[in-house]
Amino acid sequence: MNKLLIANRSEIAVRIIRAARELGITTVQVYSEADADSLAVKMADESVMIGPAKASDSYLNIEKIISAAQQSGADAIHPGYGFLAENPEFAERITTEGLIFVGPDAHVLRSMGDKISARNTAEQAGVITVPGSQGAIDDLDQAYDLATRIGFPVMIKAAGGGGGRGIRVAENPDEFKTLAPQASAESKAAFNDDRLYIEKFIHNARHIEVQILGDGNDVIHCFERECSLQRRRQKIWEEAPATCIDDHTRKQMCAAAVKLAKAVKYCGAGTIEFLYDEDNKEFYFIEMNTRIQVEHPITEMITGIDLVKEMIKVASGKPLSYSQNDVKRSGHAIEVRLNAEDPAQNFFPSPGIIESMTLPTGPGVRFDGSIYSGYTIPPFYDSLIGKLIVWDHTRDDAISRLNRSLNEFDIEGISTTMPLFQALLDDDDIENGDFNIHWLEKWLINNADNLVANEGLS
Repeated sequence: MNKLLIANRSEIAVRIIRAARELGITTVQVYSEADADSLAVKMADESVMIGPAKASDSYLNIEKIISAAQQSGADAIHPGYGFLAENPEFAERITTEGLIFVGPDAHVLRSMGDKISARNTAEQAGVITVPGSQGAIDDLDQAYDLATRIGFPVMIKAAGGGGGRGIRVAENPDEFKTLAPQASAESKAAFNDDRLYIEKFIHNARHIEVQILGDGNDVIHCFERECSLQRRRQKIWEEAPATCIDDHTRKQMCAAAVKLAKAVKYCGAGTIEFLYDEDNKEFYFIEMNTRIQVEHPITEMITGIDLVKEMIKVASGKPLSYSQNDVKRSGHAIEVRLNAEDPAQNFFPSPGIIESMTLPTGPGVRFDGSIYSGYTIPPFYDSLIGKLIVWDHTRDDAISRLNRSLNEFDIEGISTTMPLFQALLDDDDIENGDFNIHWLEKWLINNADNLVANEGLS
């Protein structure tokens, strides 16, 4: 691999450019008209404009991205996350054109990207799944009969897609009859796929994911991450390692993740996601993300492994740089996602000009971002503008470092989600690690005043 085209934007594009540069690889950044002044464009060796702001005409346009690669002489494409990162047609087209796709092949994307197929693959590999439907259901009466057999409450989920769309929780039969058609319609609108599948709903559940790396022959894990703090089923705060599981559970969970990734001959970075039933001390496979994830830096902080560089290396045909025995973990890392939103105004988007900014520094502090003083955040895309990551020897010390770093962080001109994190740091449950995937939604309902009081931190 000599020249890498980044088919994405914002902070993940910056992250990939830095990794490629350290490997001596020339970078090409594609961009929309709205991103002409982005940090990724400024940093890349070359850049190619691929269309107007609308994502369907730029970052989601396969033909324009392929054309940009050919025009620039790139021999590889990294999709980042989101947009086309898990699109099998995109991966297939790239390889058909004789280029390298930095990620798993189209067959793996198809088999693991579809939740039904992924579930079946996991069961065939002997990995325990949440009790639920064995395949996609496109008949609502059939779905109702299955939900009744499983027992309420149940979760109704879209078979394709992600990002929390097409998901409903039905506590009883009457709710199911109302919510199932809604979930099907939303899934059809978002993913052009109205199929559903039904899972048993676990009340006291944690969201734990295992980072894996594969080269098509071997697979290793890089331990797990705790991702239970979610708003509208979107992660906002992640930690590594997960303090809610013991070493025996950790070993079992990581082994299950490796077993599943080996079953599909996985090549690249990916995550195997589990629900952990804290009441019964059991875990269940829920899905696989066949790409690098937003929260990958905390794994890098506790293991010292550059996951993005490993992705690029194995895509070039090199074997993994590490054996499982090489992977050690040290300390505790926390990541908070910084969005251009106003938490005091129900997280209303806050695009605009960053008038000035001061980033936190010091030992164990990292900021993965795409912003700079004078940059105008466009209103057309996801509101994530960066991630603050901290590391220290213990969780308590990492929380103290996060608190200090948030107090140093200053951005003028826009609202951000910093007040949310400052308010969370004052909560005893956060300090004690006592939360689950439903905790934050309830906290937000009860703590609106706290967000208003901390608004000055934005």
